[in-house]
Amino acid sequence: MRITAQLRRIHTAARTTTKALAYRCRSGLIASAVEQGTLIRTGDLLDRLGADDLKDGQKSWYGRHAAKAYRAAHLGADAVKVWAQHRTTGRWVHVFVYTPTDPALYTALTTYKATQHLVAGDFARCA
Repeated sequence: MRITAQLRRIHTAARTTTKALAYRCRSGLIASAVEQGTLIRTGDLLDRLGADDLKDGQKSWYGRHAAKAYRAAHLGADAVKVWAQHRTTGRWVHVFVYTPTDPALYTALTTYKATQHLVAGDFARCA
């Protein structure tokens, strides 16, 4: 009987919590790693590289290229996912997150035509 009352209180609290808190709890440690910077989303990398001129559709295609490169490097396994709020629509979406030095992110920069200009300048400066 006591467990039933406790579960009832938990369900009531879960129904009345904010959406942001609910998705934060679902993501757990992964969300805190994203906040600390040990894991990044593809949009975070593009923002760091100054790709503000890219449209949202192009940024999502870059994310697809990064996911494809990650799968190729890790025998078909997907990267870790986190719930994140979309910048423009405000909807909660499930997105992949990577370590900042993951080769898949930089492979995707070179393979996706809309982001190739971001790495071309870097290679010219190194030469």
